[in-house]
Parts: sequence; structure tokens; C-alpha cells
Amino acid sequence: MGLLRDEFLKSIWHAFTALDVDQSGKVSKSQLKVLSHNLCTVMKVPHDPVALEEHFKDNDEGPVSNQGYMPYLNRFLLDKVRDNFDILEFNNVCWTLCFKKNINMSHLLISNDDAFKVWCIFNFLSEDKYPLIIITEEIEYFLRKLMEAMGGIWNQERFDDYKLTLNRKQQCLSAWELIELVGMGHFSKGMNRQTLSMGISEVFQELILDVLRQGYMMKKGHKRKNWTERWFVLGPNSMSYYVSEDLTDKKGEILLDRNCCVESLPDKEGKKCLFIVKCSDKSFEISASDKKRKQEWIQAIQTCIQLLRLGLPSPHREARLRRRELRQKQQAEQGELEERMRLLQIANENKHRQLESMTKKLEEAVATATLEEQRRKQTQTDLQDRYRTDLEREKMVRQQMEEQVAQKSSELEQYLQRVRELEDMYHRLEDALEDERQARQDEETMCKLQTRLLEEESAKRAELEQIHLQQQRAISQTQAEKQELESERLAKETALQAAMLQLESLERERHGALEQYEEVRMKLEQAANKTKSWKDKVAKHEGLVRLIQPGDKGPQRMTNWGPAAFTDTELDLRKKSWQERKNHNQSASSERG
Repeated sequence: MGLLRDEFLKSIWHAFTALDVDQSGKVSKSQLKVLSHNLCTVMKVPHDPVALEEHFKDNDEGPVSNQGYMPYLNRFLLDKVRDNFDILEFNNVCWTLCFKKNINMSHLLISNDDAFKVWCIFNFLSEDKYPLIIITEEIEYFLRKLMEAMGGIWNQERFDDYKLTLNRKQQCLSAWELIELVGMGHFSKGMNRQTLSMGISEVFQELILDVLRQGYMMKKGHKRKNWTERWFVLGPNSMSYYVSEDLTDKKGEILLDRNCCVESLPDKEGKKCLFIVKCSDKSFEISASDKKRKQEWIQAIQTCIQLLRLGLPSPHREARLRRRELRQKQQAEQGELEERMRLLQIANENKHRQLESMTKKLEEAVATATLEEQRRKQTQTDLQDRYRTDLEREKMVRQQMEEQVAQKSSELEQYLQRVRELEDMYHRLEDALEDERQARQDEETMCKLQTRLLEEESAKRAELEQIHLQQQRAISQTQAEKQELESERLAKETALQAAMLQLESLERERHGALEQYEEVRMKLEQAANKTKSWKDKVAKHEGLVRLIQPGDKGPQRMTNWGPAAFTDTELDLRKKSWQERKNHNQSASSERG
């Protein structure tokens, strides 16, 4: 009843939406009273005229929304529904309320009755969410069954082109868009209106009326034992038979349950292709037109009995549930794959950020090292300039000292010359003794001065050598620091290369994940196609017996088996050895001759 309730709600939703003229999502209570009364009448539920007023007694100011109407609908209508009403009449009431406000039938190739049937099929195949839509997979399923019912050939390329235009929208259709698609004859070109109408009716009977199989067969009577042609209609719980296919004169019904069985019978009484349906109270002997139809009917009846034993719904309802479960599974796998891709993307972005951070740090380190190198070079240049200045100053001092020494040497020569002159004049000038003594004292003073200057020169040389050694040590320390920075830069470049390799590995993993996603998507698509074509394959192959194919007519090779058998390699070696012995014997006999 849960599945039927969902289908009831879909039809009622169409009627409620049709009453919402201004598309505000609400309908006045007076209109809901009329709708509720009509639904109660057609569903054979006692109508309580004050129930709606009591239910909405706190909401007298305005109209009622669909969400507000739904609790009333479940409580006062659907909870009281039994299986004693005509579902087609119920759907027809809802259809009458909504179709004129949503679609114009004048330009369509189908009648109002055919449009009603397509509308019922839409409610059966649509998703269980509002507003109601039918997705691409169910559209293809319906169109395939329609083409099969009309005896046409399914054109997959044309539907793929249509899907491209459909994908630009929302990959789905409303009930009125589906009716217009079928009514315009886009997928039934070359077929007349009568063929299209018959195809819609056949699909409607299978999906909505639960007609699993129908056709003419001969039935043996219970009283007169005569054989009469009847039109049989197989449903999930019964097998009805009529005088003709217009279903106006029903002659009887075979009620199926889990205790029934169907068996094949040998030909008798001039009748062929016989089978019997055994029920708890009666048995029914039936004759099909040929062996293929007999096997198809037996298989169909056995399927109904098996479903009744397992408590499962009709095959097309079971197939609809499987398709929905498969779509949900595919969506779950798609979501899981998207989540994995998102996590990989996040990890990739984190690695990119880490790499950018490392690159930034390396650039900062390189910039710092460059600044330090520039500062060190500047310091070295300053030291070299200072040293050059000191050297030039020392050179000037030395030149001055050399000039003074040369000057003093010249004065000393002049003094010695004078001393010699005084020595020559010693005996002649006594007064010159004092001058000579004074001259000696001056000479001693000059010697002391020269000695002091030489000592100062030595001290300055030692000081300059000390400064030179300090400069050499500073240069050595600078070179050591430069080598250390160079090694640190090489280490950071190595780390950067490792990070780049890791990034490339992540890129390969991401490409691998994308390829895996494509493979999964292709497998899912293939699985969906296999599932959709399952019923077609079963319809084509059920009841047929596979022929045994003849074996290979080529010559068969005889081989030995058992402990004394030889392998092919051993046989080749023995053949080669025998040939050599034969050639040797022939050559020996020719020599003797």
C-alpha cells in the first residue's frame, strides 16, 4: 500500500497544482472541499464534510498550502482507502482537473485518452519528490518500451542528440513536456497515429494495469470438455480470460497464489502446445498457438507464482525499484569519488602552499645571503681602501724620513769636512777646540736622533705587519662564511628539488584518480545499459533451446598417454637421432661400394 499511496499522492498533486491558479503554492479551502469530496467519492471513502474545517480551524485567514493539505489527505482519505475502487477512475478525475490548464492537445498526434495514459505512465516512472519530474534514464526506458510495442527499431543516436538538448535544461521533463514529446512524434516518425496509440496502450497496460502478458489461446471447458478460443490477460495475481480482446465480456478468472503451479502437457485430443495451470481447487488446460508462445506463457505464469511466493511486486515495479537503487548507488559512488577528488585537490593545494612557502623562504634566504654578501664585499672594499690609504700615508712618511736622512747625511758630510778642516787647523787655532767639542756634541745628538727615527720606523713596520695579518685573517673568515652560505644554499636547492618531485608524484596520482574515475563512470554506464536491456534480452531468449554446435571436423592428432608416453620434444629428438643414423649408414654403404 506504501507504493500505491505514493502514486495516489502524485495524481492528487497534479490536481492540487491545477487549482493553484496564481501559482502561490496555496489553494482556497472551498476548492479543497470540492476536491476532497470528489476523491472520497471515487475512492469509496466516507466523506466527512466538516473534517476539513476542523483540521484547519486555526487557519481561517487564507488558503491552504500543499504541505498543510497533506496531513488531512493522509488522515481522512488515504488511511481509509481499500482495494475496492477503480484506480483508473481515480486517475481520470485528477487528470480532468489538470490537463486543460497545462497542455493544448490540438497540435498533437495523440488523442486525449492517449495523453491520459502517458500522464499515468509519467506518474509511475517519475521521481518521488515534488515538483514531479522524470529523469533521462526513465525517459529512455519508456521510449524504448514504446518503440518495442510499436514494432519499431530504437534509434540510440537520435536519443543521444535529444539528450544533448535536454542536458542544456535540467536533464528532466515534466508530465506535460513528456506528453508533448510523445505527441509530436519525434521518436515515432514514419508510424501512423493508430500504431502510436496501440503502442501507448500496450505500454500503459503493462506498467499501469499490471498486464504481464495477453493474447489468444484455446481453453478446455470444465463441464462440456470442449475447446474454446479466449483472450487471456495475465496479471500479478490472476489470469483473466475474455471472449475477445476488447475485454467487454469476461468469461472467467484463474486466481494465482503461492500454491499454484504450471506444467507442460504432451499433445492429445488433436491439440498441440498444451500446458496446465494447477490451482488449489481447479486445474485449467490451455493450448497455445505454437511452441514459442507456449514456453513464453509458461515462463510468465511461473514468474508470477515465484513473485507471489517471495512477496515481491510485479516485475516492472521491481525493475523500477532496481533502477532507482542502481541510480542511488551510482550517485553514492559518484559522491564518494567526488569526495576523494576533493580531498586529493585539497592535499594538492596544501602541497602547493607548502612548496610556495618553501620557495618564498628560499628566496628570502637567497636575498638575505645576497645582502650579506654585498655587506661583506662593502666591508672588504672599505678595509682595502683604508689599508691602501694607510699604505700611501706610510709611503709618504717613509719618503719624508728618507729625505730627512739624505738631508742629515749631507749635513754630516759637510760637518765632517769642517772637522777635517778644523783638525788641519788644530795646531794653528786653539780657539777652534771649543768649536770642535761642540761639533762632536752635535754629532752625538744627530746620531741619537737618527737612532730614534730608525726605531720608530721599525715599530711602524711591525704595526703595519700586524694590520696586514689581521686583514688576512678577516679575509679568510669571510671566505669560510661564504662557503658555509653556499653549502646552505645547495641544501635548500636539494630540498626544493625533492618538493618538486613530490609535487610531480601528486600530479601523477591525481591523473591516475581521474583515469580511475573515468573507468568507474564507464563501468557504471555499461552496467546501466545492461540493466536497461535486461528485459529485452530475456524476452528474446526465454523459452528457446540452444542448439548443440558440431565439433571440429579437422583431423585429430593421436597421442600416447600413460607412463610410456613421449612428449613432443622427446619425439623430435628421437626422430633427429634416427635420421642421423640413417644418413650415416647410407654414407658407409656408399664408401664400401
